[in-house]
Amino acid sequence: MENPVLILGAGSLGVTALDIFQRNGVVVYGLLDDDKKLHGKEFGDVTVLGETDDDGFLKLIGHKCEAFVAVDDTRVRKKLVKMLNDRRHVQPVNAIHDTAIIAATATLGHGNLIAARVVINPFAEIGQHCIIQSGSVIESQTKLGDFVHIGTGSSINSAVTIEEGTFIGTGVTVIAGVTIGKNARIGAGSVVIENVEAGTTVFGNPAKKVG
Repeated sequence: MENPVLILGAGSLGVTALDIFQRNGVVVYGLLDDDKKLHGKEFGDVTVLGETDDDGFLKLIGHKCEAFVAVDDTRVRKKLVKMLNDRRHVQPVNAIHDTAIIAATATLGHGNLIAARVVINPFAEIGQHCIIQSGSVIESQTKLGDFVHIGTGSSINSAVTIEEGTFIGTGVTVIAGVTIGKNARIGAGSVVIENVEAGTTVFGNPAKKVG
């Protein structure tokens, strides 16, 4: 990536993205965050410059720098992505850790965070604006929709379909061929052996519906 990047979000995910870009030799122009308490905070030589809707900085995006949205809350992440699409006519770039292993036949959309030691195997399809945290494995022919969050150390087996907006907690195992519906939530440490309906929360081994 030739242009520097501006990171929207200065929490733990923003710091992770900062590390990824710096490891890849990408200059980070700064971070933006709506928490005023963070304004002026420095992470090494990179500063939290202001709020995420500050036109003084946003106007640089698309001309002099790229953008990356590093916010855990899916609703806020969607809002910021839409703002970048509508106001700056750009898509956020991917943040891919240098230790991640991604098969040449896998496909990635825009704005994904692929953390340290993630493995994405052949013909897997990753949508847009997903978060795949450290040590997770996405097996062959699995499909992730947009805005999917995969927690640290999770194992998503082959030919799994995970639909848009789903949250997968830390250390989850999803058995091959399972479909997880839109906006579902899978509790940490769960083992998912059957399909999960859209909008439901499941937990346990084997994972069962909660509530």
